Amino acid sequence: MGRIAVNLFTTLDGSAEHPDRWHGPYFDEAMGQAVDRHTSRCESYLMGRVLYDQWSRYWPDNDSDDFADFINPVPKYVLSTTLSDPAWAGTTVVRNLGQLRELRERTPGTIGMSGSLTTVRSLLGAGLLDELDLLVDPVVVSGERRWTDGVEHTPLELISSETLPTGVVHLVYRPTAPQAPATVVR
Repeated sequence: MGRIAVNLFTTLDGSAEHPDRWHGPYFDEAMGQAVDRHTSRCESYLMGRVLYDQWSRYWPDNDSDDFADFINPVPKYVLSTTLSDPAWAGTTVVRNLGQLRELRERTPGTIGMSGSLTTVRSLLGAGLLDELDLLVDPVVVSGERRWTDGVEHTPLELISSETLPTGVVHLVYRPTAPQAPATVVR
């Protein structure tokens, strides 16, 4: 059985909607290495429809960096009920979480993700996300969607943590089974 691992750029307040507006000053060689560690273990990649639309306009014709060398040939999956004929080579549409569960069960290795906030929240809620790899930039943005918006109580186990030279904290979590509420004795 495979696993689904997401890599997210976020802020101290959980903002994650527009990393293009605040993330640049924090992306250095150390962060690049952290992102490379994530992608190097991915045998395939999962996206939501919005991210697919953005990336499919940019990456297929881009061969200027290492990420293009990774993302263009890797099998890609898009969780979407509206996409019918993906033009990006190697892309398969997954219509619902049931199909995604089946894909995860029959796929060896890691299905990676980046961004796709709605998809991340859906996967957490359905128990389909196996690893949450957060790169937390030392900034408060406010006013944009947070990756935690609408996420119900979800216990997480810290797998690793590292502080990068720019002050970014790299945290890796694994969802755990919900625990019963503690009984308070008075």
